[in-house]
Amino acid sequence: MSHLNESLRDNVRVLGDSLGRTIADDLGASFVDKIETIRALAKHGRKGETQERRELIEYLRKLPDQDLLPVTRAFNQFLNFANIAEQHYRARSRRVEDYKPGTQPSLDELLKRVRDAGHSPRELIETLAGMRVELVLTAHPTEIIRRTLIQKYDGIDDCLTIIERTADYPEKSNRAHARLEELISQSWHTDEIRHERPTPIDEAKWGFAVIENSLWQAVPDFHRDLDNLLLETANERLPLDAAPIRFASWMGGDRDGNPNVTAKVTREVLLLGRWMAADLYLRDLEQLKSELSMWKANSALKSEAGDDAEPYRALLKQLAARVENTRDWAQACLDGRLYEGGPIIDSRDQLYAPLLTCYRSLCDVGLTTIANGVLLDTLRRVAVFGVTLAKLDIRQEAERHAQVFEELSDYLGLGHYHQWDEARRQEFLLAELSSQRPLIPRRWECSTETREVIETFRVIAGEHREALGTYIISMAAQPSDVLAVALLMKEIGGDVRLPIAPLFETLDDLDRAGDVIERLLSLPGYRQAIHDVQEVMIGYSDSAKDAGQLAAAWAQYRAQESLVNVCRGKGIDLTLFHGRGGTVGRGGGPAHAAILSQPPGSVNGSLRVTEQGEMIRFKFGQPDIALRSMEIYVCAVLEGTLLPPPAPEPEWREEMDHLAEIAHQGYVSVVRGNPDFVPYFRAVTPEGVLGHLPLGSRPTKRRQDGGVETLRAIPWIFAWTQTRLMLPAWLGSGEAFAQRLEDPGGLARIREMRDKWPFFGTYLDMLEMLSAKADVEIAAYYEQRLVNEPNLLALGEQLRERFRRLQKVLLEILDQEKLLEKTPLIRQAIEVRNPYIDPLHGLQAELLQRNRDADGAISPELSRALMVTMAGISAGLRNTG
Repeated sequence: MSHLNESLRDNVRVLGDSLGRTIADDLGASFVDKIETIRALAKHGRKGETQERRELIEYLRKLPDQDLLPVTRAFNQFLNFANIAEQHYRARSRRVEDYKPGTQPSLDELLKRVRDAGHSPRELIETLAGMRVELVLTAHPTEIIRRTLIQKYDGIDDCLTIIERTADYPEKSNRAHARLEELISQSWHTDEIRHERPTPIDEAKWGFAVIENSLWQAVPDFHRDLDNLLLETANERLPLDAAPIRFASWMGGDRDGNPNVTAKVTREVLLLGRWMAADLYLRDLEQLKSELSMWKANSALKSEAGDDAEPYRALLKQLAARVENTRDWAQACLDGRLYEGGPIIDSRDQLYAPLLTCYRSLCDVGLTTIANGVLLDTLRRVAVFGVTLAKLDIRQEAERHAQVFEELSDYLGLGHYHQWDEARRQEFLLAELSSQRPLIPRRWECSTETREVIETFRVIAGEHREALGTYIISMAAQPSDVLAVALLMKEIGGDVRLPIAPLFETLDDLDRAGDVIERLLSLPGYRQAIHDVQEVMIGYSDSAKDAGQLAAAWAQYRAQESLVNVCRGKGIDLTLFHGRGGTVGRGGGPAHAAILSQPPGSVNGSLRVTEQGEMIRFKFGQPDIALRSMEIYVCAVLEGTLLPPPAPEPEWREEMDHLAEIAHQGYVSVVRGNPDFVPYFRAVTPEGVLGHLPLGSRPTKRRQDGGVETLRAIPWIFAWTQTRLMLPAWLGSGEAFAQRLEDPGGLARIREMRDKWPFFGTYLDMLEMLSAKADVEIAAYYEQRLVNEPNLLALGEQLRERFRRLQKVLLEILDQEKLLEKTPLIRQAIEVRNPYIDPLHGLQAELLQRNRDADGAISPELSRALMVTMAGISAGLRNTG
């Protein structure tokens, strides 16, 4: 497709025209003329050379201060409206031209391929029924758009749908157009930047809102479509209790480096989940009571419902009363009141069993059409969401657990845990795990930090197992890190035993991951404690920041291979948990390609993966989009399980070793070896003001002192994305490819790897997409405006030259004249957005300089304008965190 789809272009035009009218009503036609002038200069600049771009910059710099905020707001709003139109198009057309055609198949296409490959219908049903895909919603600080605006944007999408469906009904169409104008006006007159950081509770509420407004409808729709496909393909439905996809959350449970997440917060989030789940189920039960007015019933239902003329309604009334009690109980706990009501629902089975009784009764008396209606939808929801909506994971740093045992060993006169070697720690922890006596004194006076860790485990002890997901240990490095959590869970966690997942993220930890897990699984008693089921988390953010993207990607691949081999050899059921972000630098990219680029055997019917911030909205924010996203995940895991990708040839592995080593050296020589790099980074990017942007509850740094190593991976990538240099995703790769292409046969070997090895092909695709979004001329302007030291200017020119060489060698490998030749839609989407993003870059650099000249004391209006430029650039480039 050489041009954007006509309906997509029409919707962009409709939204843009409406925004123009709204701005004219507010600020006058002359102001709209200024916006049009800026847009025209930006488009002209894109077609011309440096002189044409300079005209845009000069015009922007002459704008009076009072115009800067509304100008930034106008371009930010348009970019958000363009995103709405694009998501609307994708949801309705189910097209995926943003990636290579044919690489994200529909489920019916995949089922046919699986059948043609010789897999039986029974094998297909069993694989889907046993599939365990868990999408973990996280609240990383990249979701800039306020929740109130997201709700308005969802309303705009609904209006576009109505307008398309009512072309032959002028009255309905006119009403939809009027509502569209109203929502766009509301959006313009709403502050797009939060005045305060969201709390972890706010983030959790946002996650629950996604479930309520989108997933609650999308989940039963997805299962209904899957049922229909299985009936056609295998002549059988998916089992009633099967849930190939479930949801978990880190919102309110991720305390790694976030002092705002406390045991009290975690407890409150768990109660909010119970309250919201009960409220949503009550709505379902009210509909079921209204619709299930039948009198025919089997003996099992009659025995539960009693002598009632309408037995289904009678049983549902009893269930609804308990669900309402549950909501009242959760509210009382949230209010700090004593609950004095009747029995509540504690587990999935207590909710599921009465509904199943109704379902079986309807089927037994011949009313299967009714059974498979809204009642089946509710049964599917219970199977997926349980009574908590999303299991809450707990994450904490390994050092915080070690600190508990350091204080405890000192208090008990056993020595100093921190001074013990790994063997001594393991001996102590294993002995205490098997001991029948308590280890932690009841009235132990410990530090505030240790008390908080203990209180977290007490929250775990007080919860029903179904409410909780996995306990993740960040910065895990040794078996003792896992044993420490197991012991704390035994000592404080009561009867609750959560899966414990060490998180391997740095290059060194990834290289040692297989060895650590092998030693852990060899410890006496540990396998029995985990019932031969192990979860391991692979980190993508800090590894790329630590080693560079290419070296990190290869380390992640090798770590998974090692973990698969270790667990297979020991008969352990392994689930890999992928800590992906939205950007290439954090493991982002199309889900189907990302999953199928993993080593053979690493996707074996189970997968956990994080969905963070902005990507939650893009993938699951609307029911139609969520439906397609779930289909993509199930397709990928089904394909990875039954049609796994090929293992790499030995010469490919050798080539990757060489590429990764060269890229790693190139990356580290700049980021850690060049003394000018950190000053350059802080001078040329908006990193210094990111902390003032109220994006999320977590601080932007693990520590407030130190260099780049203390900066979290997300703001590190976010800052480079704002300048369009995109450095974390490519630095080092250009030198690696250029050097290997000099070898005889190097180009042919790399092209063979691209064509035949999904891991390498996907890496190149992501590098190509990222390179197309980068713009060294924009990066140069930031430098021109914000940097004046000769050594820093020299470094900037070196970095841009490295990027130009990367583009050249990448085009040679891909055998293309220009980037994204094979994905024209995404190329055009970037080109269409650029004239709206370019002015924001120009204004951002100007405002950053003014802010520095004023020592951060620019006016509130200009400060807000600076924040809006970040929001607009983020919206225009989409995957920024």
